[in-house]
Amino acid sequence: MTQETLWLMATIYIGVGATVVMDLWALILKHFFGIPSLNYGLVGRWLGHFPKGQFAHKNIAQTPAVRGEQILGWAAHYAIGVGFAGLLLAIWGVEWARQPSLLPALIIGVCTVVMPFFVMQPSFGMGIAAAKTPKPNTIRLRSLGAHMVFGLGLYIAAILFTFIAQ
Repeated sequence: MTQETLWLMATIYIGVGATVVMDLWALILKHFFGIPSLNYGLVGRWLGHFPKGQFAHKNIAQTPAVRGEQILGWAAHYAIGVGFAGLLLAIWGVEWARQPSLLPALIIGVCTVVMPFFVMQPSFGMGIAAAKTPKPNTIRLRSLGAHMVFGLGLYIAAILFTFIAQ
């Protein structure tokens, strides 16, 4: 197997796996603690308005729905997870996927919180790092926690990947 093929396989496997771990965490929080997670349909709605030239919204929940927003949002969620796994492997190399260690995965996981804080939340009308919401610190902590779990998921998925990459 070429290094390029290994990199591509590892990126997809680890990215999807880490995103699944993040989603399982969200289900646990919802089921046991009543903590809602992000509605990925709103991500799809946001993306669905891009072709119309609208990238920011006063309140994404009040923005008109777009056809297929749930599917678009979930697909984007997983594609972004794969992209972040690719970033991890671009920085630490494909050899990290053969011998994963926790710290690089957690670093990437924590750094990915930049996207919701400075791109998505402002674009959804929530302000930078949810500053315009009633409980910004709660949202910030939940975002940080979810992205730390994503980092842990990168590590777990990479460990599992070592079994198929031998």
